[in-house]
Amino acid sequence: MRKRLLGITATALLLPATAMAAEHGFTWFQLLPEGGHFAPMYAAVTIALLLVVISVLAVSSKKTAEMVIPDPSFTVRNFFELILSFLAGIGDDILGHHSKKYMPLLGSCFIFILFMNLLGLIPGFLPPTSKMNITIGLALVIFLSTHFFGVKENGISYFKHFLGPYMPLAPLMLPIEIISHLARPMSLSLRLFGNISGDHAVVAGFMALVPFVVPSIFMGLGVFVSFMQAFVFTVLSMIYIAGAVVHEEEH
Repeated sequence: MRKRLLGITATALLLPATAMAAEHGFTWFQLLPEGGHFAPMYAAVTIALLLVVISVLAVSSKKTAEMVIPDPSFTVRNFFELILSFLAGIGDDILGHHSKKYMPLLGSCFIFILFMNLLGLIPGFLPPTSKMNITIGLALVIFLSTHFFGVKENGISYFKHFLGPYMPLAPLMLPIEIISHLARPMSLSLRLFGNISGDHAVVAGFMALVPFVVPSIFMGLGVFVSFMQAFVFTVLSMIYIAGAVVHEEEH
């Protein structure tokens, strides 16, 4: 019996957070005050603070004159620059030559979501994006920012596109446009929540069935899914912002 208990304990310690969370709902953040309710918030704040610290250290370690010169080896700064240049290229295609104005928001969203997703692959932690309150909060930031940028670029005439291109159809188009815009944050939040929760549930299932070797394949899949969901969220955000800020130019 003692050997059996030791074996079960050793296996549990080797399970990633996704498996433990799926079966027991455990995360180290539960050890903090009110951790049972605020564990996802603690995790999100931890990731945000970690990214701030990493960014400050990466920038402060280089002189301003050296910032334009890439590091000879792979560093944290190179990693972030690679991500931002990748997003900037996509932003130019979707948002046009004004895309740099929106990169601080979009780049921050991508990196923040990516690291929150990846957190769930570390033993003893859950991804904050597997909770709807976190994903809804992210989606609402994009929703409000979209309309803010639209009004900033086009003024009050931005709201004309809610009436459609043909004024006699405005009474019909107005409710359709309002519903479609209100559905955007729900779509963004549900997509991110569902895919991250599903991915970690799959990893948890295989960890429970075969605790060794086989789950490593699905851990790699988890990294891919974490990246792709952050990418999809960011690209959709670009599309929404593009529809708001270039509407008047199209007409």
